[in-house]
Amino acid sequence: MSQMPSLSRRERQIMDVLYAHDGASVATVQQELPEAPTDMAVRRLLHILEEKGHVKREKAARGFRYLPKQSKKLAGARALQHVLDTFFEGAVDQAVATHLLKKNAKIAPKQLENLHKLIEQAEKEGR
Repeated sequence: MSQMPSLSRRERQIMDVLYAHDGASVATVQQELPEAPTDMAVRRLLHILEEKGHVKREKAARGFRYLPKQSKKLAGARALQHVLDTFFEGAVDQAVATHLLKKNAKIAPKQLENLHKLIEQAEKEGR
């Protein structure tokens, strides 16, 4: 799996905001960050993320809008793979069991039905 340059805690927080909003302005990022830095600090961090290849910017009505370069789906898949590899030795069943068996797990019947269908589909496809 190709790795992009690593991110600091604050850079990860900014990326979370950008993914949550499907792109955002400096002001929106600043509002969403815990213990928000100055707007100049946010601009600098966005510039660093752009230099690292994580973010692109596009002209907006007032200033710029910053967008993640990687799709939300791909970023999620890579993050999930990282969690699986790091904490579950790549074992999907262990990760799912950990989630399903925790005390406060709330899984809707429809979600369980969907999981059954996905498992059946994977079995049919020989995965």
